[in-house]
Amino acid sequence: MECAACGYAVFVNPRPTGTAIIFDDAGRFLVIRRARPPQQGWWDLPGGFCDGWEHPSDAAVREAREELGVEIDLGAFVGSWIGTYEFQDEPLPVLDCFWLARLAPGTTGITLDPAEGTEHAWVPLSDPPPLAFSTMESAIREVRQSSGRLVP
Repeated sequence: MECAACGYAVFVNPRPTGTAIIFDDAGRFLVIRRARPPQQGWWDLPGGFCDGWEHPSDAAVREAREELGVEIDLGAFVGSWIGTYEFQDEPLPVLDCFWLARLAPGTTGITLDPAEGTEHAWVPLSDPPPLAFSTMESAIREVRQSSGRLVP
């Protein structure tokens, strides 16, 4: 896009995110119920937008700390997908990046940030709930179809 008044070029590039698909020892993954729009009330994966020059993998770790009160250990990179995030009724492009993860050794429990999530659950990979964003559905499908290539 270009400003009609001054000719300044504005690029509407996707904003990167980092998301962790956190597995437990039973092979279930963690979902949290969104506390705010967009998609309030839907199941979500812990993650969020990168800060400044932050790498998406670092954002995934930071977001788990902020949203869940836990440290995580990242595993394999699952993939990245272009998606849409509705912000103030404006559809914005995002580049959602996903990693497998586990809770760090010694983690004793999850403490949800009430501004981020209202509840959490561990769900089987074979029967995931509907998720807040299509890119999350794609990432879970990729893990499910990886035939063991992607393991937490």
